[in-house]
Amino acid sequence: MSLIVQKFGGSSVADAESIKRVAKRIVATRTAGNQVVVAVSAMGDTTDELIDLAHQVTPLPDPREMDMLLTTGERISMALLAMAIRSMGHDARSFTGSQAGMITDARHGAARIVDVTPVRVQEALDEGAIAIVAGFQGFNRDSRDITTLGRGGSDTTAVALAAALGADVCEIYTDVDGVFTADPRVVKKARKVDRVTAEEMLELAAAGAKVLHIRAVEFARRHGVTLHVRSSFTPNEGTWVVSGTEGETMEEPIITGVAGDLSEAKITVVGVPDTPGMAADIFTIVAETGANIDMIVQNVSTAATSRTDISFTLPKADGEKVLTALKAVQATLGFEALAYDDQIGKLSVVGGGMRTSAGVSAQLFTTLKNAGINMEMISTSEIRISVVIRADMLNDAVRAVHTAFGLDGDTDAVVYAGTGR
Repeated sequence: MSLIVQKFGGSSVADAESIKRVAKRIVATRTAGNQVVVAVSAMGDTTDELIDLAHQVTPLPDPREMDMLLTTGERISMALLAMAIRSMGHDARSFTGSQAGMITDARHGAARIVDVTPVRVQEALDEGAIAIVAGFQGFNRDSRDITTLGRGGSDTTAVALAAALGADVCEIYTDVDGVFTADPRVVKKARKVDRVTAEEMLELAAAGAKVLHIRAVEFARRHGVTLHVRSSFTPNEGTWVVSGTEGETMEEPIITGVAGDLSEAKITVVGVPDTPGMAADIFTIVAETGANIDMIVQNVSTAATSRTDISFTLPKADGEKVLTALKAVQATLGFEALAYDDQIGKLSVVGGGMRTSAGVSAQLFTTLKNAGINMEMISTSEIRISVVIRADMLNDAVRAVHTAFGLDGDTDAVVYAGTGR
C-alpha cells in the first residue's frame, strides 16, 4: 500500500461542482489501494477577497488578526471536501494546520515550519480514513497563535506532510497539465516538460514561475520528497521533479524554461560614498526589515565625486518599509537620495544544459536587442540568466525569447481554470 499526499489549489476547488470532482479523484486514489492525505487551498480567489475585505476595514490590518482571517478560507474548503468524500461512502476527516501538527515560528504572514507532528493525521490513516488538511497554516507553540506560511504556502504544507509521513509521492494538482516551458497564459505555444530537476525547478520558482512555490521545492529537495505536478482536470501524467543525480542520466535541453516576474520593484541608493563598508551598512539596514533581496548592481564610482549608485530588486510588498528604513539613516550613511521604481519586470531563462553550452547569453541579449527591449540589470547563476526590463514589455519579451530558444510547441497549451490573479 502506497501513501500519497495530494495538494489541490484554489482553482481546483473553486465551487461545489469542482469540490465534488476533486472528491471523486481522491476516492479513486483510495480505492486503488492507497492511503491518502490531502492538503487543500481556499476556494478560488477567497484569499484575495479576504485580503481586499481587510483593507476595506483598515489600511493596516493587524498581522495576528490577518492570519486569523485568512485561515478561514482553507477551513471552508477542507470541511466541504470531507463532506463530499463522506457522501461517496468513504471516511474522511478534516484537520486545521494546528490539528495536523504544523508547528511554525511566530512570524505572522510568512511563518516558517519548524516541526511537523502529524499524530492525528496518522491516526486517521491507521483507521482507514482519508485525511484532509488545511494548507497554508500552522501554529506557534510559544505564542499559541495561528500562523500562515505566506502565499503559495499550501504547496509547502503538502510537501512537509509528505516528508513527515514518509509518503511515496507528493502530487501537486493545478489548473495546467504540469510544468511548462513558460506560463501558458502568456505563451500559447508553451510545451509541458515531462521531467525537470529540483535545481532547475528552484530557479524557475525563484524567477516567477507560479506552478510551484519555491519553499515547497526546497523542502522537497532537502527531505527527498518526490514531486509530481499534474492537472486536477485530466488523468494525464504531469511533470516529475527529479533529483539532480536522476536528472543527470537524461539528455538535458539547453533551456528548460522561460519565466517572467512582475512582483518586484527596484530601489536605487543614489550618491553613496565609495568607502569600505558602505554596502554592508546599507544591506544590514535592509536585512533588519526582513525583506528578501534578489538582484544587486553597484556602479563604478566617478573619480570626481568618489560616489556611486547601488541598485537592488526586492518584492513590491517590501518596498515601502525598506524605503522608510533607509530614509531614517540617510544622514548617518551620507548618501544623496533614494529612487523607487515598481514598473519593472524580470525575465529569466533556466536550464541545466547551460553549464556546457556556450552562447546562451549572446542569444538572449541579441533576441532582446532585436525586439527593441533595453536591459537595466543582469544577474546569472550556473543554470540561470535573469534580466530586468520595463514591466510593460515583459510578456512580449518572454514570447520572443521562448521562440528564439526553440521552445514553442506545435499546439496551444490548455489552461483549464484559474484567473491567474
